[in-house]
Amino acid sequence: MSSAPSGNKPRRFPLRLDQVAATPARPTSPRELLRPQAPLEHAARDRRQQSTPQGLGMDSRAVQRRMVERLYADGIRHQRLLEAFSAIPRHWFVDSALVNQAYEDTSLPIGLGQTISKPSVIGSMIELLCVRPGLTPETVHPLGHCLDIGTGCGYQAALLSVLSRRVVSVERLRDLHLKARANLDRLRRDMPHWQDVRLVYGDGMLGHPPNAPYDTIIAAAGGAAVPQPWIEQLAPGGRLVAPMEDPRTGHQVLTIIDRLPNGQLQQAVAGQVLFVPLKSGTT
Repeated sequence: MSSAPSGNKPRRFPLRLDQVAATPARPTSPRELLRPQAPLEHAARDRRQQSTPQGLGMDSRAVQRRMVERLYADGIRHQRLLEAFSAIPRHWFVDSALVNQAYEDTSLPIGLGQTISKPSVIGSMIELLCVRPGLTPETVHPLGHCLDIGTGCGYQAALLSVLSRRVVSVERLRDLHLKARANLDRLRRDMPHWQDVRLVYGDGMLGHPPNAPYDTIIAAAGGAAVPQPWIEQLAPGGRLVAPMEDPRTGHQVLTIIDRLPNGQLQQAVAGQVLFVPLKSGTT
């Protein structure tokens, strides 16, 4: 047992309340709050954001607008066509590793030895279809019923749909057909008023007889001659634009074939191009 305190020696502990002196609070500097570790999905999201190429985030519309301005400067004048290039996001149709080049005027690989064509080349070909005889600049759907040979990643088909009453697009490579379907599904989700495209897995050299005739036909591959089924499926007053080999030089040139209202054919060329070879069959 402890002994009681002796004399007048003050008690050290515990102190009574009246013995406690108030002390001024010491100023404290702000400190950064410690956070718990972010969930794994947040970390994955951060990694994706860090790997996104610069220039296609918040300002992707500005980058796309500059592409359209270049097309205009290069001579594309059809207003509805320029509106199509403004409406369809090209970076949705290229691989993520190439997305920062999506709005450059360059062709890009899309797999299986195929490419997405330069915007300027696509624009030139589509404009040739839009200015065929008998149309005015105010025509809402200048391409009418359109057949697209070689769907690829689906970008050209998406552009065509803005200018057409109906688009049928044929692809012979199954993996690309499926890739285009996935890309166009995104347009359906994110652009509710976008007009759908009918995608066909088949031999493009045969065209697509069930929906013939077509007011316009465009091809993204070139051969030695225009396949006869394409000509047979071209409607009177219709126009076909395709890269074909010039027998005199061996180079590819844009070939324009018009079927006149009386059924006769008229052919012209519009400059040298370079497209992947036109092949038959499916794979």
